[in-house]
Amino acid sequence: MWDSIKDYLKPEVIWFLVGLVLLVAEFVMPGLIVFFFGVGACIVAASCLMAPIGLNEQLIIFIVASILSLIFLRKWLKGIFLGHTVSKQNLKENIDEFVGQRAVVVEKIVPKAGGKVELHGTNWAARADEEIAEGAVVEVIGKDNITLKVKVS
Repeated sequence: MWDSIKDYLKPEVIWFLVGLVLLVAEFVMPGLIVFFFGVGACIVAASCLMAPIGLNEQLIIFIVASILSLIFLRKWLKGIFLGHTVSKQNLKENIDEFVGQRAVVVEKIVPKAGGKVELHGTNWAARADEEIAEGAVVEVIGKDNITLKVKVS
């Protein structure tokens, strides 16, 4: 009986089982990080199969393999599982989309307090350097987050 248990106490079997547990644990834990420690454990198991190595070397291989796979493969694998982003939002393009457009003041604009304008059927917070009455047509000259900077056209 002791001989059958000894077969399971070999380093390659232990590392393989640790790796398998970590790989399965990734399904329960979010973040795609535990997976790479499972990969590191499987690499150590493969190394132990090829040549007998000491515990210190096993731990070094585990740490190095886990960290390197985490650094170099995480972004790529996240892209596969979560989808790649084709392009980032260009904030300059987004601002240029509004500049020069005409809008109608729906709530009086006061220089420090602001007001509201309607642009393309949507109400926007607006600011101006001068007081602008409700119903006036204004031109968008800039954008600060979700507030449009306007002037009388």
